[in-house]
Amino acid sequence: MFHALLTPLSSVFGPFNLFHYISVRCFGALLTSLLICFVIGPHVIGWLKRHQGYGQPIRDDGPVRHVLTKRGTPTMGGSMILLSTLPSVLLWVDVSNLYVWITIGVMLAFACIGGMDDYHKIKQLSHRGLRGRTRLLLESAVVVAAAFVLYSYTDYSSELLFPFFKDISLDIGLWSIPFMVLVITGSANGVNLTDGLDGLAIVPLMFCLACFLVIAWVVGNVVLSSYLQLTYVAESGELAVLCAAMIGACLGFLWYNAPPAMVFMGDMGALSLGSALGCIAVIAKHEFVLVIVGGVFVLETVSVIVQVLSYKLTGRRVFLMAPLHHHYEQKGWQEATIVIRFWIISAILTLLGLASLKIR
Repeated sequence: MFHALLTPLSSVFGPFNLFHYISVRCFGALLTSLLICFVIGPHVIGWLKRHQGYGQPIRDDGPVRHVLTKRGTPTMGGSMILLSTLPSVLLWVDVSNLYVWITIGVMLAFACIGGMDDYHKIKQLSHRGLRGRTRLLLESAVVVAAAFVLYSYTDYSSELLFPFFKDISLDIGLWSIPFMVLVITGSANGVNLTDGLDGLAIVPLMFCLACFLVIAWVVGNVVLSSYLQLTYVAESGELAVLCAAMIGACLGFLWYNAPPAMVFMGDMGALSLGSALGCIAVIAKHEFVLVIVGGVFVLETVSVIVQVLSYKLTGRRVFLMAPLHHHYEQKGWQEATIVIRFWIISAILTLLGLASLKIR
C-alpha cells in the first residue's frame, strides 16, 4: 500500500522514493509484524485459553514430561502469526504483485486446513485430528489450484534448476505440477512434524525464511541474478518483503513460544508457514535449496517415514520414538539441549544454502 500510494509522490517529496526500495520495505514489514505480534499476543493467548478448555491434546504414548508440563497449553497460536503478517504485508508489499497473492492464498488455505485439524483435536480431546489422507487431499487440491494460476497468469516455467551447478537444468513439463505438490505439501508437513518442542520449529523456520528473503531478492533483480548466474524471475523480489513480514511475526511469536511455552502454533501455524515457504521456493526456482536449508524439517519427516515403514514391514522400530526429536528425548536428552542443537544445525544448513548462490 505504501509502495502504491507514496512512491508516485516522490517527485513532490523526495524521501517517498525510499518506499520503492525492497530493502526499506523489508525492514518496515519485519518491524511492523513484530510490533503487531507483541501487542496482540496476550489478547490472542487469553482468547484461546478461554475457548479451548484443556488446550492442546498431548499424545499419551509420548514422553511423560510432556503430559505433565505441556497439557493445558493453548494451541492455534498460528492465528497470532497470521494476524501479524497479513496487515504488515498489505502495508509494505507491492499489492499488484501476483506472486505475493498466490503465496498468501496458499498460506491462508493451508491455515484453514490446519485450523480444522486443530479444532477436531480440541473437540475430540485427542491428538489425532483429520485423517491423514483427507488432509493430504485437501492440501494437494490447494497446490494444484495455485499451479493453475501460476501457469495461466505468470511467466512461470517448468524448468528445474540444481544448486551448485550453473549449466545443469531439466525441463520437466507437466511433471512440475506433482513436483510442486511434493515441495509445498512436504514443506508444510515437515514444519508441522518438527513442531513438537517449545521453540523447536519456529527458529529453523525463521532461518529458512531469511535465506529465501535473500534468494527472492537476488533472483528478482536482473543485475544480481545475472552476476550470480541465476535464473531471473521477474517481480519475484516482492516475495522478500513477504518473507520479512513472516520473520517479524515469527520472532514475536517466539516471545510467547519460548520455553515454557505459553502457546503452541498448532497445525494452523505450522501448515500455513511451511506451505508459504514451499511456495516461495517454487516461485524462486530454488526447490532443492529448500531441501538443504530446511534439512531439520527433512530429517524429522524422514524419521517418521522410516519408522512407519520399518514397523509395518519388519515389526521393529528404528527410533525409540518418531519424529526424531522425541527419539532424543527418550534417550534422556533435555528439551533445551535438543532444541538448541537443532537450531545450530539449521543455522549451518542455512549458510550452506546461501553459499549455493555463489558456488556454482
